[in-house]
Amino acid sequence: MSREPIERKCIVEGTCKPTSELLRFVELNNELLPDFNKKLPGKGMYVSCNRLSVIKAIEKKIFHKVSRHNLRIAENFIDIVENLIKDKALASLNLARKAGVLVTGFEKVKEVIQKDKVDFIIEARDAGQDGKEKIAFLAKNLEKFNLFSIDELDRALNKENTVHVAVLKSDMSRSVYNNLKKYQNFLYNGEDNE
Repeated sequence: MSREPIERKCIVEGTCKPTSELLRFVELNNELLPDFNKKLPGKGMYVSCNRLSVIKAIEKKIFHKVSRHNLRIAENFIDIVENLIKDKALASLNLARKAGVLVTGFEKVKEVIQKDKVDFIIEARDAGQDGKEKIAFLAKNLEKFNLFSIDELDRALNKENTVHVAVLKSDMSRSVYNNLKKYQNFLYNGEDNE
């Protein structure tokens, strides 16, 4: 029996959304803190997972109004939020690698695409045009993420020259997908980055 997703109201837009599409923030000792793992005490303040909504919440002092306090907000708060979401997405890729549901390298990715084992593709932003075109042709029906550089993928996966990555169909792929989608939405305000 599947449970209905928990919904909360975005304090910026005023609309209810599943918590998977929102970022949770809390007030702790009069300071605004991101709480994306929902572990910190206190009442959560939810904002749609995109950069513009978080900026608007800060600029229009919506966090202050909701908490009824004049909160301290770090000067580089938007960067902190972005890095937390990005790190979680990269960490989920590493977990998928450890679980054996992640394949890297052009030839291996090509092989699993042809065997219809792939849920979605991750391609380095700085991948060569030739490789991009070949993968695009092979994976025309698969969703692709272009969120990270080769260096970022290398560090996250403890590999060298990571350009093409396939996440195999599995129970874990949904979790990885959700983390990548959250980062993509934050960067591109809910729009695809094609």
